[in-house]
Amino acid sequence: MKVLIADAFEQYGIDALRSTGFEIVHEPKLEADALREAIARTGCEVLVVRSTKVTEPMLAAGPELGLLVRAGAGVNTIDVAAASRRSIFVANCPGKNAVAVAELTFALILGLDRRVVENVTDLRNGQWNKKEYSKARGLKDRTLGILGLGQIGEAVARRAQAFEMKVVAWSRSLTDAKAAELNVVKCNSPADTASRCEILSIHLAANPETKGLVNADVLNRLARGSYVINTARAEVLDYDALLSAVAERDLRVGLDVFPAEPPAGQAAFATAIVKAGGIVYGTHHIGASTDQAQNAIADETVRIVRSFRDTGHVLNCVNLRAKAVAKSSLRVRHLNRPGVLAHILHEVSHAGINVEEMDNVICQGDESACAHILLERPLPAETVERIRKGNANILGVTQTLLA
Repeated sequence: MKVLIADAFEQYGIDALRSTGFEIVHEPKLEADALREAIARTGCEVLVVRSTKVTEPMLAAGPELGLLVRAGAGVNTIDVAAASRRSIFVANCPGKNAVAVAELTFALILGLDRRVVENVTDLRNGQWNKKEYSKARGLKDRTLGILGLGQIGEAVARRAQAFEMKVVAWSRSLTDAKAAELNVVKCNSPADTASRCEILSIHLAANPETKGLVNADVLNRLARGSYVINTARAEVLDYDALLSAVAERDLRVGLDVFPAEPPAGQAAFATAIVKAGGIVYGTHHIGASTDQAQNAIADETVRIVRSFRDTGHVLNCVNLRAKAVAKSSLRVRHLNRPGVLAHILHEVSHAGINVEEMDNVICQGDESACAHILLERPLPAETVERIRKGNANILGVTQTLLA
C-alpha cells in the first residue's frame, strides 16, 4: 500500500510504516497544484497531511485514494464533504496535542499576568523598571472561563486547578455529571461564561456552528481588564470585535491563531490585533508544536494507517454516517467457502434492496463464518428462503426487523 506524506512528519513514524511493508513517498512541502499532481503521479491509497489544505480537485486526482489522515486534531483544512462524495475516509488524531496546547495556554496566561514580554524587551534595551512590572495580579483564586471542554479544555481545567483557580465552563456536550466530575461550574452559554470569569480561554473546534461564536456580545460581558486567550481556531473569534474590546475595555490578549495566516512556515505577516496597543501577546500557531505532541501524533497516524490496511476499519473517522438507516438485520451462518457471499448478495440485489452495512466474521478454525448484513428494508420471505436453500454451504439464516 502506497502512502503519500505531504507535510513534515516524524522520521520514526515514517520508519515504522516502512518496517511493516508500506511504500512511503515523503514530499513535505506539497500544496495546491503540486499536491494535486503528486496524488495523481504516485497513485497513493493513503494521504497524510498536517496543515496543508486539501481541496476537491486534489481528491479527484487520486482514483486509488481511500484514506486521508490529518496528523493533528482538526480537519478544517480538508474538504470533508468532497471526500465523503468520493468515498474517501477522513481521520484525525484528536487529543494527542492536548497537553501541548494546554501548556501554551498557560504560558500565555502567565505571560500576560506578569508581562514577561515587556520585562524581557526592556532588559534587552538596557532598561530597569521593577516599579512598573511589580504590579502583577496573580492567578490564585481568580476565575478561568473555558469555552469548549474537549480533551484540550479538560487539560486546561486541570492545570488551572493546580494553580488554585476557580473554573467555569461552557460546552455543548457538557453535562451536569461531567462538570461535577471535572470540578467545574457549568455555564449556560459563552456569554454567561464570560460574565463569570476574569480570564476567558477558547478551546472550540471550528465548524459552521462555532464560526464567530465569541463575538462582541461575549467579549463585552468580560470585566474591564480581563484576559482573552485563543489557542483554538481563528474562525471561532470575531477579531474585529476583539480589536474594539482591547481599546475600549483594556483587555489583555494572548493569541496563537490569527485570520489569514500564511500557508508557509516563514513569510511576512501583519495583522491589526497585534498592533492594537495595550497588552497583546501572540505566538505563531505553535500550540501543538512540542516533540511530545508530534511523537504522539505520529504514533496515532501509524495506528490509523495500519488499521485501515489490516482490517479495513478507519480509527477516528470523521465522515462516517452517524446512524445507519437500516430497517432489517440479516445474519447468515455459513461454511467458509468461495461463492457464499456472492450468492447472498445476488439474492439481495435481485430483490432490489440496498445493503447499508455488512461484515463477515470468520470463526476459530477457519471452517465457518457469519455474515451480518444491514438492509434498507426487510427481505421478502421468499428471498430469505432462496438464500437459505440456494447454496449448500449455508448453515442458517435469520432476519430481524430493526426499530
